[in-house]
Amino acid sequence: MPTVTARGCEFSYRQGGAGPDLVWGHGLSSSMADEDDFGFVDWAQLDQAHRILRYDARGHGESSSTSDPEGYSWENLARDQLALADALGIDHYVAAGASMGAATALHAAVLAPECIRAVVLVIPPTGWATRSRQVGMYATMADLIEAGKHAELLAGSRAVPPPDPVAEEPAWTESFEQKLTSVDPVRLARVFRGAGRADLPAYDAIAAIVVPTLILGWTGDPSHPLTTAARLQELMPHAELAIATTRAGMLAWTGRIGDFLARSLSHR
Repeated sequence: MPTVTARGCEFSYRQGGAGPDLVWGHGLSSSMADEDDFGFVDWAQLDQAHRILRYDARGHGESSSTSDPEGYSWENLARDQLALADALGIDHYVAAGASMGAATALHAAVLAPECIRAVVLVIPPTGWATRSRQVGMYATMADLIEAGKHAELLAGSRAVPPPDPVAEEPAWTESFEQKLTSVDPVRLARVFRGAGRADLPAYDAIAAIVVPTLILGWTGDPSHPLTTAARLQELMPHAELAIATTRAGMLAWTGRIGDFLARSLSHR
């Protein structure tokens, strides 16, 4: 798999398809490989109309791990993304992603609005007032990982019901359990501690994002609450929101993203 070095980190990436550039960021503790097993979109379908860049974020997957927790803040992950795009000759792109990747896309649009043609936010995470509880949970998870207390960590994970659209998906919970036994605990703890330093951009910064934006949320997930998705729609002047309550609704996301981008990029 090809790699590129940017901002002191070696990033593993994939690039394929033809058309306007789209850069996709995955979620916390996930990777390209994880999303191949359980993806939010059908890459083969989107590749038909877009050149898609996917990559493993700092400390994730096959990309290198760095020790400074601040490097894993969403703002710095956005700086990574912009530097990666620049290194690969991408001047303008659609910033897209799920969870942590959605937060990264938001920060990229704030940091470099001249580079972003549209934004796609899939299950945006906790932010602002709802962030503090999540931050405490990440700190506890990092402590348990470093102490090797996998049984306690798994018990807590299994006690949380999966989001409604993936309630019948064993892979949703199995992926985290497999990660605990296959990923270097130092790397994994770093990304959780780094997530504790992350938050969404300020309201006024988000309100200044004027490119077309698609927000896709789902129900039954306090880590990706609909309050975040709804607030983003309120703040962003050209945002539309769709909510999935079932697996069928989630499977429709690829088509919805394709339709949104076809409409949004036709005159840009």
